[in-house]
Amino acid sequence: MSPRLKKRLFIGLGANLTPQGYDNPRQGCLAALKTLADRGVEITAISRWYESAPVPMSDQPWYLNAVAMAETRLLPADTLAALHQTEADFGRVRGQVNAARVLDLDLLDFDGQINHDDCLTLPHPRLHLRAFVLLPLQELAAAWRHPETGLPIDELVGQIPPDQQIRLAT
Repeated sequence: MSPRLKKRLFIGLGANLTPQGYDNPRQGCLAALKTLADRGVEITAISRWYESAPVPMSDQPWYLNAVAMAETRLLPADTLAALHQTEADFGRVRGQVNAARVLDLDLLDFDGQINHDDCLTLPHPRLHLRAFVLLPLQELAAAWRHPETGLPIDELVGQIPPDQQIRLAT
C-alpha cells in the first residue's frame, strides 16, 4: 500500500475575541495554526490579515481574518475534525450561530474536491459570498477556481456584495 499523497487545502481563520492566555485574537490564531502541524495539517503560507464587520451585521467586535494554505495526508473529514479539535482546545464553544468566538477555522477547499453530506460540505458553502475569505484567498492562490462553479477567484471577488465592510488589519 502506497503512502497517501499530500493534498493542498485552504483554511479560513478568524476571531473577534481573545483566547485565554493570549494578548489578542491574532496571537491566538497564529498559535492555533502552529498546533495544526501536530495534527497532520502543515501550514505552507498565510495571507495578510483583514478586519471585517460581523456577517450578519451585529454589535459584536469586528473580526480578524486570514486564509492559510496547507498540506495534509489526512482525509477531508479527518482534517475537519483536526480543525474542530483545535478550536475546542483554544476555548471555542459551539452553540449559537454567528456568535462571537475566540477561534474559527473553516475548511474552505480541500484539493478542489466537491462533497455534500451531513458531516462535510466542500467547498465551504459560503466562501464565494464573503469578502473576508475571498480577498485573502486571492492573495494566496491567484489562479484558484471555485470547484463547483469553475469561476475564477478574480470574478468572485468582483461579485462581493457591496455592503460587506473589510479593511487590511494594522
